[in-house]
Formats: sequence, structure tokens, C-alpha cells
Amino acid sequence: MKTTSIKVLLVEDDEVMRLEFETMVASHSKLSLVGSVATLADAWIVLRHTIPDVAIVDLGLRDGDGVDLITSLQQRGYPTAVLVATIFGDEAHVIRAIEAGARGYLLKDTSIEEFSRAVELVHDGGAPLSPQIAKHLLKRLGPAEKLTAAAKAQILTTREIDILKLISQGFTVAESARRLTLSTHTISTHIKNIYSKLAVHNRVAAIIQAKQQGLL
Repeated sequence: MKTTSIKVLLVEDDEVMRLEFETMVASHSKLSLVGSVATLADAWIVLRHTIPDVAIVDLGLRDGDGVDLITSLQQRGYPTAVLVATIFGDEAHVIRAIEAGARGYLLKDTSIEEFSRAVELVHDGGAPLSPQIAKHLLKRLGPAEKLTAAAKAQILTTREIDILKLISQGFTVAESARRLTLSTHTISTHIKNIYSKLAVHNRVAAIIQAKQQGLL
């Protein structure tokens, strides 16, 4: 029997897509499927009996908007990390879901490697975001009050701000490490420090908090 620490709930009304996601979960040794449903109503039936670590949620469901589910999970204090299942070019809906509490998105034509990477990343507190989505999100936040260089330095170091700018653009830890000629371990340590200083737990929250404080 497969043991796992990552319990996954699928909420997708396209049966072919849902079955494909099910196959991806079943083929990964660290993932376990706790529910696979096509409607909001069925999702809540599952959620009454189990708390998934990660939920992959389609937005256009038969009986409502997936954003409503994401919002309710946040309001009810569920620790479940949500990935939006979407198609390429649907940035507006993804941003709306992220503002409701989703941590990132998963393209419906993703490979099994990208699927498992996204699920593990969001489970570990990361946020799978493309540079395009990150830029759209920052624009939606509006202009922030500008801080002086001295004020910024009291919140984050120059290196931390450099790393924050990269992760706000959607770059991964490995990509940020290459750009700054640092090890991935060093980048990860800096990101943990950024989260701690900004009192957040994931990339999206860090971007929002940094924007509000004028760090980006």
C-alpha cells in the first residue's frame, strides 16, 4: 500500500481531465487521492470527512464557481492549499482565484512532472506562478507608498529584496540561484527569512505584503 504525506482532492467537471489528474496522482509515490469530484456539492461532501493537503480546483463547475469554494475554505480556516486548474491564457480568472486564497495554478495540459512539482511546491508553502501571472497580480494591487532606501533596509536586506523581486516575477528557487550566482540552499534560506520578516507563509502572500509595504 502506498504511503504518502500529501493528500489530494480533485474538483474538476471535465471527466477526461479529472481521470487524467487521477492517473497522475496514482502514479506518484508521494501523493494520495482522497477525493475526485465534479461539483461543489460533492466537494463539500468529501471535505466534511477529510481535510486534504492540496486541492486542485476548476473554476467553471456545473453547480457554481470554484472561487466560491476557495473563498469558503479560507473563511472556514481549512489548511488546504489550493491550485487552480486552468487553461493557458486565462490569467484574469487565475488572478481572481489567487485573490480569493488560491496559492497558484496548474495548466490542464501539464505533464506528470509539472503536475507533481506543482503539488509538492504548494504543499511546501510555495506558489506555482508564471512571470505573466505575477506581473498581472502586482498591477492589480495598485501603487504602493514609496519607502526610502533606509526604510526598506530596516525591513529586508538588499540581497533579500533582490530575491524578492525575482520570486515576485515567478522565478523558481533554482532560476533565482542561477541569476544571482548563489546556491539553491542559500536562496531557500533567504526566502525563509523573507517570509519570517513579512510574517507570511507563501510566495503569493509575500508578494502582496511586500507590495503593500513599498518593497516592490
